[in-house]
Amino acid sequence: MKRSWMDRVIDSIEWIAAGFVGIVALDIFLSVLLRNTLNYSIPDSFDIGRMLLGILIFWGIAATSYRGTHITVDLVWGNVGPRHQRWIDVFATLVLLFVVTVQTWTLFDKVRLTYNDNVQTFDLHMPTWPFFLVAWIGDVCAVLLIAIRTYRLIFHPEDMHEPNIKVTE
Repeated sequence: MKRSWMDRVIDSIEWIAAGFVGIVALDIFLSVLLRNTLNYSIPDSFDIGRMLLGILIFWGIAATSYRGTHITVDLVWGNVGPRHQRWIDVFATLVLLFVVTVQTWTLFDKVRLTYNDNVQTFDLHMPTWPFFLVAWIGDVCAVLLIAIRTYRLIFHPEDMHEPNIKVTE
């Protein structure tokens, strides 16, 4: 089965987000290991860890937005028919697209201001704007994936793949 370019883009963004999970886990593991075994602290480990967590959050938004695997409240959705469920999904996705687009716009302003103000880390004096830029790119990817989700919900609902998540009671 040949995958569409949209599916390849979606998969690539999800793999990048997964990579950031690994980077954050490795950073935390190394920081704790060195601090507890050698009594050594990595210079700027707090700042770097904080910025990596920010990157992870924005790339995580991108990864969960398309699949619809984020936390939802389905009280009304679960009690209506498939046609109304689809329109609720379209409306909710359009609201999400608007909110994340505004967030992306404001985050770009933060990247610009951080660059212009030459904000640096305390110990190593590394510029912080590249971290903000990578987070912003994750937010741009979220907008892209939410736009793809909206398009598919409206014009090609058969292309939407439901996640295989089972809830046990």
